[in-house]
Amino acid sequence: MDKKNEILHNKFGREDLEKQLAEEKFERITLSFYKYIIITDPVALRKKLFIKWHNLKVKGRIYIAKEGINAQLSCPKPNWENFMESVIAIKGFEDIPLKIAVEESKASFLKLTIKIKNQIVADGLKEFEYDVTNVGTHLSAKEWNEHMDNGATVVDVRNHYESRIGHFKEAIKPDVDTFREELTLIKEKLKNKKEDKILLYCTGGIRCEKTSAYLKHHGFKDVNQLYGGIINYAKQIKKHNLENKFIGKNFVFDNRLSEKISDDIISTCDQCKNACDNYTNCNYTDCNLLFLQCENCKRKYDGCCSQDCRKMSKLPKEEQKKIRKDRKRPSLNSFKKSIRAKENIAERKRNS
Repeated sequence: MDKKNEILHNKFGREDLEKQLAEEKFERITLSFYKYIIITDPVALRKKLFIKWHNLKVKGRIYIAKEGINAQLSCPKPNWENFMESVIAIKGFEDIPLKIAVEESKASFLKLTIKIKNQIVADGLKEFEYDVTNVGTHLSAKEWNEHMDNGATVVDVRNHYESRIGHFKEAIKPDVDTFREELTLIKEKLKNKKEDKILLYCTGGIRCEKTSAYLKHHGFKDVNQLYGGIINYAKQIKKHNLENKFIGKNFVFDNRLSEKISDDIISTCDQCKNACDNYTNCNYTDCNLLFLQCENCKRKYDGCCSQDCRKMSKLPKEEQKKIRKDRKRPSLNSFKKSIRAKENIAERKRNS
């Protein structure tokens, strides 16, 4: 390909991308994968993958670092074999485990984004605080259930907004917004359990890799992790007719926001407090707050988190752009996020 014609980033706006997706005549496979592996030239790999996957109409969010790759994406079913060939052609990726989504959806991603990062999962740790080649024991769904039945300590290695809509029964669920905050808190919560059997779980397994390595480095003797995370667990319990010990939905980091694992609804609408497990982002662009909203409130507030945002969302787009440009803070979201976080913490304390 002529270097002048190489496409290395998305060139369309959201409305155009949504239109393109709606006009597709094929189905898509949504999947995720990760691998800790030394990548000597992340920039060259990014360029190679972007050109190849753009041509295959792959969409998704991929992070590449010198320590490995973390990918969440969707691939057209007709291009699946070519996509797989592009993955296994990379040295070290030949046996990379793929986690296929529980629920299929064309709208999981609108565009292809591949970014170079310092880490594939931001954790704030120093290199000497963990050894990612020394991780916990990987457990199948059957083994996981057996250890739960025998009283092992279960730890949710996700953020509070993820566990809010779904989690394993009796799991320890750290009250944090980021993985960076979580590691030291988990270590503190487990400080008297260094000899106990510890079970770690997350969405697809990547955060458990770091957490298990971190705990083992700090003297925990029996650290285990759910292989393939909640995504793989859901597939295994269905395939092998096992008891489902996960209640609610699994939060996912794409446009779907969640996948149903059980029929239980364990959370409530942030506006009317009725049973609800549907996350959405505030329809006012300058807010974009992630929150739970039932269908009644969605109609009442036009998909916004408040009447103020509802009024702002009705302004002409050019006026909204001017407000965003003139705003001193980067966005309204950061301010409202901190308020909602405080409200959620206070509510959880009242209900505990």
